[in-house]
Amino acid sequence: MVAKARQLPVRSITLFALGGVAQIEKEAGDPGTEFLMGIIGPITSALIGVICLALAWSLGWSPVEMPRTPVLAILMWLGFINIFLAIFNLIPGFPLDGGRVLRAILWWVTGDGVKATKLAARVGQIIAFAFIIIGVVRFFRGEGIGALWIAFIGWFLLEAAGASRMQVDASEKFRGVHAGDLVERNCVDVDGRDNLQDFVKNYLLRTGNQCFLVRHGGDIEGIITPFDVMEKDRSRWPETTVEQAMRPVNRLPSVSADAPITEAIEIMEREKINELPVARNGQTEGFITRGGLSRLLHMRAMLEM
Repeated sequence: MVAKARQLPVRSITLFALGGVAQIEKEAGDPGTEFLMGIIGPITSALIGVICLALAWSLGWSPVEMPRTPVLAILMWLGFINIFLAIFNLIPGFPLDGGRVLRAILWWVTGDGVKATKLAARVGQIIAFAFIIIGVVRFFRGEGIGALWIAFIGWFLLEAAGASRMQVDASEKFRGVHAGDLVERNCVDVDGRDNLQDFVKNYLLRTGNQCFLVRHGGDIEGIITPFDVMEKDRSRWPETTVEQAMRPVNRLPSVSADAPITEAIEIMEREKINELPVARNGQTEGFITRGGLSRLLHMRAMLEM
């Protein structure tokens, strides 16, 4: 609700063993938004916890005794668990809510969102290591599976913080690069009337290219890749045309040629696609591919060594 109120689209919410993750399509654009999005989770958990405990108390439960009925037991445990969750999520380990709050504060102090993310991720990694060490030590002291669960949470936080830092580093490497700069120039034009059998024989197996454009007149009608071919029943390749197997351009998301390449990456990740059309003045100019992004990262890494 906070993200939507701040004009940040929320694609979905995924529930898993350690809680829930909102798939927000854009990063917060200012530290105030980041702070509110980080703090609202613990506030909500704490509020739910207090309400559950208050309901249990109003129904006759006393904090000094065990609940006498299943309803009281459920309310008591939901209350304690949510309050514990609120406290846990306030740990300043990115990407926990507390880490996002820390990132927002650092962002406000430094005025640099990238630097703030790196610092918050580093703090998150330190806290994650501490969780792992504490969990392992407690396990060997005989505290059982609960100690290993602490270590597992630490490992999860370590992976998440590392992924966040890598994402920021990648964004830094792509700074100043626009979508139009990475348009694939080696995409081969193919005839949409050819069948898949001939397409595989004459193009895929001979050229090794990954990107093929299907044109109608002078305009790009669609794109076909080895993945599109493999989705079709092999026995029907002789009677299936390239046009039938391609992905029409008008059904694919696109990005402006002048947009930052990071925007293109966000769209590709969100839509789970390997090729993204690039448009200039309303016309499709070409495609960005994951292979092209990987080559640019590799080249920049080599030149920075």
